[in-house]
This record gives sequence, structure tokens and C-alpha cells, in this order.
Amino acid sequence: MSKLSSRVPKMRSNILLTITLAIVLAGALPKNAVEAQNCGCAANLCCSKFGYCGTTNEYCGTGCRQGPCIASPSGSGSVADIVTPGFFNGIINQASAGCAGKSFYTRNAFLSAVNSYPQFGKLGSAEASKREIAAFFAHVTHETGHFCYKEEINGASRNYCDANNRQYPCVPGKKYHGRGPIQLSWNYNYGPAGKSNNFDGLNDPDIVSRDAVVSFKTALWFWKNSVRPVVSQGFGATIRAINGNECNGGNAGAVQARVKYYRDYCGQLGVSTENNLSC
Repeated sequence: MSKLSSRVPKMRSNILLTITLAIVLAGALPKNAVEAQNCGCAANLCCSKFGYCGTTNEYCGTGCRQGPCIASPSGSGSVADIVTPGFFNGIINQASAGCAGKSFYTRNAFLSAVNSYPQFGKLGSAEASKREIAAFFAHVTHETGHFCYKEEINGASRNYCDANNRQYPCVPGKKYHGRGPIQLSWNYNYGPAGKSNNFDGLNDPDIVSRDAVVSFKTALWFWKNSVRPVVSQGFGATIRAINGNECNGGNAGAVQARVKYYRDYCGQLGVSTENNLSC
């Protein structure tokens, strides 16, 4: 009895010391790391393999669980594994033989462009990643008619020049109508898209319908900057980001067509659709 009772104060002391050390270590961690040990990170932060939030390679690299991970999250697979030849060809084979895009767009060109946008198709979980890819191809299918069109129909006859934009001024004689998988339009998109992908979008907008890799890069550039930030809000939000004029009764048929493709591609990739499908 005397030996046991003499050990109790020592045991209590060790417990108190352990608790104190835990508190001190928690206080030394970044605030967002302490708050997000269960991967409750903001959309622009990565959740590391240890469950902390951040933006450096320690968080977004190997083992990254969620967010804009650099490495593929566990179980998500690479974009090439998801966009198989069968998946890609299942889309483009529906275009007629006479389509200009039939011999222009290729899976290899798409995958080559993805190398410049390594965060595409990596949203943390396998399901979220596949939904992003399904959403991208749903819009591409609608915009190009199953990869039939390289350019907007009768687009060259329309004026897509914002003369008030001085940062990316229109070049006389050049047309900035829709081109590529997401039909890039306007000088204020061609300029920065070119700047980000090492081509002169203002002086040579035709390269988007001349070089398939560049074409896909412009689509991924637009996706990264205008669409990806709202992907987590549901497919309907991505429709609004690409063509808000179709929403709220503007073109219900086009909205439903996009939703139909999205449902189809989610089914092919083995994931369920989320809520908020329509805008």
C-alpha cells in the first residue's frame, strides 16, 4: 500500500507534463494547421498527409489529401488513367467525318496540354477529381459538338473586340471569336491566355485553331481561372461561369444539354452527380 500510494503523485506529475507539452506544441503550429487537422481546409489550401493546411510542397506534395494537390491524391489516379482512349474516342467518334475538329483534336494533344496545368483533375478525392473531368468534357462536348468545331460557327462575322481594354488592345484585322474546346473569345481572354501559354494571342489568335495543344491549353487556362473556382458549388455554377446567358431562362435547352453530358460522363467514370446541376 505504501509503495502504490507513493507512485500516485509521480504518475499525476507525468500526466500533467504530457498535457502541458501538447498545449505548447499546438501553440507552436500555424493557426490554420491547428484548426484543420481533419482536412477542413479552405478551397485554396492543401491538406497535408498529416492533416494540416498550407500551400507549400509539404502540404500539396506527396500524401496531399485534399485541395489543389501537386501530386495525385491517394486513389484519385492520373488524368491519363481517367481520360482513357475509350472515353475520349467515345466523344469524338460521334462527330461526322467531315468535321474540321475530327482530325484536329486528339487525346495526346489534350494530355500534352494537361502537363502545363498539373492541378487539373486533382481536387482531393477520387470522386471530386472525376467530377471535375466529367464537367470539363461535358462543356467541351457542348461547345464543339463532340469535337466537330475548331471555331465558332459564323464567329468571324462578329465583333469580339473590347476597345476599352487597354491592357490587351485589339490588333487591327484580327478576329477574337470563339476558338478551341471552350471557344475562347474576346481580346481580353486571348491576350492573357497567350501570355500564360507562350504564344501571341493578340497578334496570332488563329493559332488556337491551328495548334491542337495550344487549343487545349487555352481551354484549361480558362477553366483554371474562370471555372475551377466554382466547381465545388455544383455543375450549375460551371455553366454560369462559361456562358451565364444560358441561365435563368436564357437558353434552357443548352443548359439541359450540358447537364445531360455531365450525367453521362459521371456515369462513365463511375461517380454520382452532386446537387445543383442546373444554373
